Amino acid sequence: MPKKTKEITIRYIDEVDIQGKTLFIRVDFNVPLDRNRNITDDTRIRAVLPTINYALEADAKVILASHLGRPKGKRVEELNMVPVARRLAYRLHKKVKLAPDVIGPEVDQLKAEMQPGDVLLLENLRFHPGEEKNDPDFARELMKGVDVYVNDAFAVAHRAHASVDAVTHFAPVCVAGFLMRDEVLYFHRALEDPARPLVAIIGGAKVSSKLSALVNLLRHVDKMIIGGAMANTFLKALGHEVGQSLVDDALVDTAKKLMSEAMKRGVKFYLPVDVVVADKLDRRAQTKITPVQEVPPDWIIADIGPATVTLFGEALQTAQTIIWNGPMGAFEIDIFSRGTMAMVSKVADSYALTIVGGGDTDVALHKSGEFQKFSYVSTGGGAFIELLEGKKLPGIKALEDWAKKHPNI
Repeated sequence: MPKKTKEITIRYIDEVDIQGKTLFIRVDFNVPLDRNRNITDDTRIRAVLPTINYALEADAKVILASHLGRPKGKRVEELNMVPVARRLAYRLHKKVKLAPDVIGPEVDQLKAEMQPGDVLLLENLRFHPGEEKNDPDFARELMKGVDVYVNDAFAVAHRAHASVDAVTHFAPVCVAGFLMRDEVLYFHRALEDPARPLVAIIGGAKVSSKLSALVNLLRHVDKMIIGGAMANTFLKALGHEVGQSLVDDALVDTAKKLMSEAMKRGVKFYLPVDVVVADKLDRRAQTKITPVQEVPPDWIIADIGPATVTLFGEALQTAQTIIWNGPMGAFEIDIFSRGTMAMVSKVADSYALTIVGGGDTDVALHKSGEFQKFSYVSTGGGAFIELLEGKKLPGIKALEDWAKKHPNI
C-alpha cells in the first residue's frame, strides 16, 4: 500500500468504530447494460467488495446507494437497480434487498427493520432531482437513521451531488472506503512523490477536454507522450497536413505554446511519427500507413503507426512511473485498434508503477486481456482527469472538511 501523504486528511472506514452500526455507503454501480439489461462489465461492483465485506464482517447494517445512467431527476424503469441488485447478491454470496425508492416512509421502514449483516440497495439516486442539485433537504433524508457515511465512489467524486457532498453535513461520521483510499493514494504517489522518470501518456479525442490536465502535467512529468485524435492538433501546430482528421482548430496556437513550455521545462515531448489513415472511420474503410508528413488531404488519421509504437515504447523503457489516460486511436473499430493494443502491451510489460485513468483506456485494457498486469486502474474517467488538472474534487474536499471539523473522532 502506498504511503499516505501529508496533503491527504481524509478519515477511512478502518479508522472509526463501525461495529454493529448502520452504514450508508455511496458506491458507483453505474455499470454498462446491454439491450436486455444484462450487465456487460461489473468491474465497478467488484471494486467496492472489499469495503462492503469489511463492513459486513463488523456486523454493520449496510445501505448502498448509487446512480445508474442519466434519468434526469425522473423515474425511468429502464434505469432501475434490479440488474445491479442481482449481480451484487451473486458477488457477495448473500441476499441483497432492493428498496422501492431512495427516501420516504417505505425506505425509512426498511432501514429500521435491518439486522446486523443485512444489505439494502437503494433505488437509483438520480430518480430524484435533489441528487444532482446537491439539495440539503434530500441529503438530510438520505442520512436518516445512518451512523456512518462512507464514500467509496471515486468515479463521482468530481460531482457536487447530494450523496457525495451535502450528506457530509448531516452524517454523524464521514469517512472514505478502501477503493477511494486506493484511488487517492495511488494518484498522489504518482504526482506528488513519483519514482522518476515519470511519463504521462495522454490520448483521446480532443485537446480541449484535457488542456488543463496537460498544462498541470507539464509541471510534474519528465516525458509526455501524445496520441489519439488529440495528437492531430499538435501535428497541425507543427505545420503537418492532417487531412479530414478531427482537430481543435481553436487550440492550434495553444498546442504550440504547450510544446514550447515543455521545451523550457526540459520535458521530452513525443508525438506520432507515422499514422494509420483511412478514407472513412468504418470497419470496411480503405487504410494505409503513412509518415505524418504525408497524410492525404481527404483522409482521416485513425491510429498511430508501427514506427510510432516503437518510438513510444523506447520512451517508456526508462520509466519508473507511468500515468496513462486516453486511447491512441479509434480502437473501438478493430482495424484501428492495433496502436492502442500495442501500447497496452508496452505499458503492461514495463517495470514501472503503472496507473491508468478510467474511461476508454479501461475498456482497452479489458479488451486486451492484460488488465491484471497494471499496478492500478482507476474506476473514474472524469474524476481522474480533474485530478490530473490539479483540481480538488468536491467529494474528497467534503470528506477533508469533515475530518478537519472532527479531529478527535
